[in-house]
Amino acid sequence: MEPTGGPVALLLCASVVLLSAVNSAPGEIRGTYGFPLTLPVRARFQARETGIGGSWSKVEPDHSHLASFENKTVIVNRLFERNVRLNLIDASLYIHRLEEAYEGNYKLELYVDHDNGTMQHVTEIVRVLVDVPVSTPVVEKSPPYAVLEDEESVTLVCSVARGNRVEYQWLKDNRPIVASTRHEFSSAQDILNISHVKKGDMGQYSCLVKNFVNENQSQPVNLTVFYGPYNLAVRTDQALQTGDVFMVNPGEQVFFDCMADSNPPNSCVWISVTSNDTEVVMTGQRFEVMSPQLAQAKEYVCRAFNNVTRKQDEAQFTLVVGYREKEKYTQEGGFMSPLAAVTLCSVLIIFGMTFVLWRRSCHPRRVIRTISKRPISEQRHPRRSGHEDASEDFGIYEFVAVPGRMEATQSSSRSLVCLDSTQDLHTTIYDVIRRIPETPTLSLLK
Repeated sequence: MEPTGGPVALLLCASVVLLSAVNSAPGEIRGTYGFPLTLPVRARFQARETGIGGSWSKVEPDHSHLASFENKTVIVNRLFERNVRLNLIDASLYIHRLEEAYEGNYKLELYVDHDNGTMQHVTEIVRVLVDVPVSTPVVEKSPPYAVLEDEESVTLVCSVARGNRVEYQWLKDNRPIVASTRHEFSSAQDILNISHVKKGDMGQYSCLVKNFVNENQSQPVNLTVFYGPYNLAVRTDQALQTGDVFMVNPGEQVFFDCMADSNPPNSCVWISVTSNDTEVVMTGQRFEVMSPQLAQAKEYVCRAFNNVTRKQDEAQFTLVVGYREKEKYTQEGGFMSPLAAVTLCSVLIIFGMTFVLWRRSCHPRRVIRTISKRPISEQRHPRRSGHEDASEDFGIYEFVAVPGRMEATQSSSRSLVCLDSTQDLHTTIYDVIRRIPETPTLSLLK
């Protein structure tokens, strides 16, 4: 009979002792500095009285043995015994208080003896990240003083006393700064360099830092730039300006201001210009002129000079004396414009002329008076007698009897003057108007 011990023995041994090795890729666990953290075990098993054992070790960046255990016996490294505890139920490792030194890769070697005589071997690696809260950042500026426009550069450095995995963001007047040809950041974004500073670079710079735990912003740092002069102009509220010509009323005292955008403020010089020569008449930002001193148009120049940037600019203007309207017509102020005033006057004149012509042609008062004095019955049923306007028939009439003629001839008293003789004339005066209203008669006599 052939021996059957070789293959059968190997199969029996495999059924008695089963070795299972699990090599897991490192997982990542985040913890906060100063707080506790538990390193769990991903493998599932049931630890019975037959036995469980293993060890926890830190393998990167340096190697340190933390704790080992077998069944109910636990051995902890003395260097970590106050801060590390091992849980025998699930083989997890508990850290009471995280410190930056605990950051790294941890390895678990686990052995489990099952009731059927098989053994399970588990290997797990976990990566621990310790996030340290960031402190309030501090910004340092170099150079610390004000700089000249177009000539100097500025470097800003943001630093934190505590914190890791920090993200940096630069702000100007609380608005994010975008990288450009003059604004460059370091690889970590903690340094900002501004080359050939401009006027627009003036402002307050701050640094915002943050990580997985918190964020903080620095106190602003002021950047001052010396620049100018820019946009030089001569201004006054006492003269009428047309281009670069100012007109003032005779006898007025006028003040002119030389205005320019500059840092620091400019030094101003006022110069009188003639065809042959120039003369400095005043220094300072304000120029005072008495118009009686001006016999004719006068040329002046305002020259502004920045003592720090060593740059200057000038503006020339002409001052004349003449009569000007002091009223200002502005729509915003509620006054009428000159064109509107002329239009309104024309409309009023046309309306007035039309009213006068209508009044002369229609005699409205006479018509109204005539209608109001007529009886109501006549107003409703007018009678036409041939003498509609009775006022024209009022007067004194005479009947003159001329000898040799049988009929009387009616003539006015003014016609008697034309007769050769009035001695034989017999005159009789009659009131031929019988129906004269009492009120009009009284008014005429009076």
